[in-house]
Amino acid sequence: MDIFNSNIHQWYSKFKRDLPWRNTHDPYFIWLSEIILQQTRVDQGLAYYSKFVDEFPTITSLAQATEDQVLKLWQGLGYYSRARNLHFTAKYIKDQYYGKFPDKYHELLLLKGIGHYTAAAIASISFNEQVPAVDGNVFRVLSRYFGISDPIDTTQGKKVFTKLAGDLIKGTDPGMHNQALMEFGALQCTPQKPNCLECPLMNHCYAYSANKTADFPVKQNKTKQRDRYFSYFVLHHEEHTWIKKRLNKDIWKNLYEFPMIETLSATSIETLFSMQEVKQLVSSDFVVGKIVDWKVHLLSHQKINYRIISIHKLGESKMPDDLIKVNKADIFNFAIPKLLEKHIKNGLNE
Repeated sequence: MDIFNSNIHQWYSKFKRDLPWRNTHDPYFIWLSEIILQQTRVDQGLAYYSKFVDEFPTITSLAQATEDQVLKLWQGLGYYSRARNLHFTAKYIKDQYYGKFPDKYHELLLLKGIGHYTAAAIASISFNEQVPAVDGNVFRVLSRYFGISDPIDTTQGKKVFTKLAGDLIKGTDPGMHNQALMEFGALQCTPQKPNCLECPLMNHCYAYSANKTADFPVKQNKTKQRDRYFSYFVLHHEEHTWIKKRLNKDIWKNLYEFPMIETLSATSIETLFSMQEVKQLVSSDFVVGKIVDWKVHLLSHQKINYRIISIHKLGESKMPDDLIKVNKADIFNFAIPKLLEKHIKNGLNE
């Protein structure tokens, strides 16, 4: 273990990236960076981190924002529950902890949106607590080097890796050690085509010696992708259109979108317009404009098949109560799903 740690730490001191959250121990900035970087590339996350730090330089300023402001700033990053939890937890810390972060791993775990990995990252980097932060990068490095075949998506597997990571962190600078392991996995021991020939761990790595780097880490279950079909209606009346807030426990909760009908398959336009839901939305004083046929937007576990139908409203018929009438010029004041951004930027007057 000493050889492993020594090589990882030396590599980190030489090759670590110069990232803004590495120049601070402030738990607010560490927390913000960790939440933003979940399921997000560092190059993409950097821009969002800078935006949030500029807009909300303290946890109190974040807590005092509205959820719509937070979601709008988060727009395009995906996994919007992260933004909602970020805002909720900022308010909770402001109200319950007087704006000061809890300084213990077990206390951090009680906060909404903070799991074992994020709590460990904050506790080790900001408060020097010797607790291992085990993410996908760490799973990959440890499983390859030590030849661990326990599946990482099982309770037993997670226990094995957490125990090993806990043994490795003993006697180290925990914040540096955790960041070194994660950085090594991100840059050196990558998922595809790891740079084994220039790896300081090569001589003692099980996966390299057995020519099995592609076999680690082991997963027991593969997540099945769900197909969904969304038909969006962009309703036009002079300079106005209508949007709706997503309130259900589903993707994009509390974001805004055009009126949408979800179907079980890629229905034809004729079948769509025969549906009662559509008849209630599109009355006799509407004419159909441009139709953008089926496109695909991929999420981690869902494949969103969507099309956009422009409808021009000729009269003054009453619209459903849950729709919000907005000026087209103001549409970007609202947080909207990324798949609708391009259409809006191309113009709504079609």
